[in-house]
Amino acid sequence: MNHRHRKVLHSLFSHPIPSNIHLHEVETVLKEMGAELGHSGHGRMSVNYKGKALTVHGGDHGLSKDEVQSLRHFLTGCGVDPARDYPL
Repeated sequence: MNHRHRKVLHSLFSHPIPSNIHLHEVETVLKEMGAELGHSGHGRMSVNYKGKALTVHGGDHGLSKDEVQSLRHFLTGCGVDPARDYPL
């Protein structure tokens, strides 16, 4: 995972919750982590990672704070710790 991907992953876990992360940035990070991604139309993306599933809807203006928070909880539930697993 390159430095830019690590920065996006760390921004998902930053405080306060950012609202300027775009879905395509998160998509590339999740691919690098080994997640299976699928697109169901209208900007929806389904994520399967370590036996867990999540669907997010990212518009043209980026992910909402609620979607960033749900991604954060999803990744934490999958055992991802950016500071430990992907340090900057």
